[in-house]
Amino acid sequence: MNQTDEILSIDTPENVVFDYSLAGLGSRFLAALVDTLFIGLLQVVTLLPILYLLFQDNFFSEETSAWAIGLLGLVSFVFLWGYYILFEVIWNGQSPGKRMVGIRVIRRDGTPVTLTEVLIRNLVRIVDMLPTAYGVGVVAMFIDKYSRRLGDMAAGTLVIHDSGPLSMENMSPQRDSQTLASLAQPDLLDFPVAQLTNSDLQFLEEYIDRRHSLPNRLELGRQVLKRLYTRVGTPEHPLPEQPDLLLNAIMKAARAKNTE
Repeated sequence: MNQTDEILSIDTPENVVFDYSLAGLGSRFLAALVDTLFIGLLQVVTLLPILYLLFQDNFFSEETSAWAIGLLGLVSFVFLWGYYILFEVIWNGQSPGKRMVGIRVIRRDGTPVTLTEVLIRNLVRIVDMLPTAYGVGVVAMFIDKYSRRLGDMAAGTLVIHDSGPLSMENMSPQRDSQTLASLAQPDLLDFPVAQLTNSDLQFLEEYIDRRHSLPNRLELGRQVLKRLYTRVGTPEHPLPEQPDLLLNAIMKAARAKNTE
């Protein structure tokens, strides 16, 4: 794993190298600000009725008032930590703030975070927030060469700029070496599928199955396609703008050939 000018290169277990742009203090601060506003809004909507009742004379007894205050503290804790844990698990390393800013949490080996990493990095958040306004976390990010706060160090995670998902709007068939129509038909695919080994096809199938959960998906797709071209003896072949189109067609053609 190498870093130069905030660009991190990661070697995957499949010997594919791809680059990530590390998220710095500015983008992470904006994401945290958005998330803090959302958390504050949720807390106000949820806790305001309880606070209102607490200030009403004779509504709560002395004992039940203590329970109500304890409940307020518990709900605040759940919102602050549960918010990040929930969204980073279901949104693959992103909270609403991170998604708006365009950053994502990943593991140090470039793979998506699991519940374990999410729990660790967010439970350590309480230390990063000391003494106030993420003071400890900001100092840690300045010192660490990967711009990690203590929670990231403990969990073995990084925060990177997200390349975003593939969409029909950003496809550019004119710049691709094949059109979408031809890629949909294996018999029109100009790729020597017969030269690929079973290992190559298993590697390709694993990428296709996992690609929707992979960060920096476009760059990784180009690296996968480059590896396949190298395997068939044409490493200098130009890569299309949207590699997933061609990778899908190669996989489809290989499956069609295997059923012949």
